[in-house]
Parts: sequence; structure tokens; C-alpha cells
Amino acid sequence: MSVIKHKNQRVGIFIDTQNLYHTAKNLYGCKVNFDQVVKDGLAGRSLIRAVAYVITTESGEEKSFFDALEKIGIETKTKNLQIFSGGAKKGDWDVGMAVDAIKLAPKLDAVILVTGDGDFVPLAEYLRTNQGCQVEAISFGKSSSSKLVEAVDDFIDLDQNPAKYLIGYRQEKRRGRFNKPNFPQKGVDSGE
Repeated sequence: MSVIKHKNQRVGIFIDTQNLYHTAKNLYGCKVNFDQVVKDGLAGRSLIRAVAYVITTESGEEKSFFDALEKIGIETKTKNLQIFSGGAKKGDWDVGMAVDAIKLAPKLDAVILVTGDGDFVPLAEYLRTNQGCQVEAISFGKSSSSKLVEAVDDFIDLDQNPAKYLIGYRQEKRRGRFNKPNFPQKGVDSGE
């Protein structure tokens, strides 16, 4: 995919924080460098707004993370983690993120969805068709919806350079090891 990105394009960045956080943790055992993700997504264009959608917990331990996001110029929108009577927990911002992107679209030339979640395919299609926005996505390709990748004009795959986008990522070339995914391997941990 190749799209034109020029400095006068007005860009909105919408970050599905939970999606990126859990993907980085599960694939690499690391944290995401959101500052670098935003800089590379922006690509020298005019940032109108960058919003990270985050979930708060009862302990409040994520406060320093929220402060760090705001310090680098990313607005945070928070929602409390819902805990149901049976112990089930739920916390996502998909609808809120989609509504914000639609509301801001008339003021934007490009919308960047920082997520790999296929639930955002209808949003990408709507923004392209009905709002005339260039739609881009940034996520870890290994865990991104192929339908989302197909629905956008450009896709930045964070798996292509994990050292650039992850905090604490290390690759030990000498021994051929790196931070390995936490997924079970066939015949080892999966019971096969």
C-alpha cells in the first residue's frame, strides 16, 4: 500500500490502547512506545488530535501511564472497568472511539486507527466512502485482522521493527533468541 502523505494533511489519531497493550504484552512481553507510534503514524503531517482510549482499574495503578501519555501530547479518555456480579470483567472503548472518529472526520484529511481489531472495518469503510478521509491503521500485523488491513489505505505493521516500537524489547542475535510470544507452541505447551 502506498498513499500520499504531505505536511498539510490534517490528521486525527485514535488509539485502542487496550488492544495494543495486550498484544505487545502477549507477543513480546513488552510495553508499547506510544510516542514513537504516534510520530511514525503522523509522518510529519499536521496533528489535529491524538486520543488514547483507556480503562481505569480500582487500584488506580495506571495513573502514571495516563500522565505519560498526556505528557507526549496524547489526550486520554478513561472509562472504568466494569465488574459483573459473576466476576466477569469488561472494558472496551470501540463504540466511543468510532463515534469520536466520525464526529471529527469533517475536520480531518486522514484518520489513523491504532488498532488491529476487525470490529473497526465498518468504521474504516464509512470514513473512506462517506467522509472522504484517507484511513490508515497501525498495529502488530501478527495479530491484526486481515479484513482491517484490507479496508484501510495504509497499514504500518509494528512487527516489522519491534525494537523501535516496544519498550524493553531486546534481541539477542548471539544466541538467536528474542522476546518470544507467550502463545503455546505446538507439541510443547498446547497439549498436542
